Amino acid sequence: MITSGSPSPTLGKNIALAYVPPSYSAVGTVLYVEIRNQNCKAQVVPTPFYKRPKLASTSNATKTA
Repeated sequence: MITSGSPSPTLGKNIALAYVPPSYSAVGTVLYVEIRNQNCKAQVVPTPFYKRPKLASTSNATKTA
């Protein structure tokens, strides 16, 4: 059962969170989900789906008076 889903602007793909039976929960498992009466191929992936790149730290910047 899909609990939420939407297009991901950062990945350029549709993503969703879903409850699946434990026997289908291994990362890499391919399964089909029903969306608006259509079967769509899906794959179990680890979360988070996307990690934002880290920005340069400003904590080491020197301060001038």
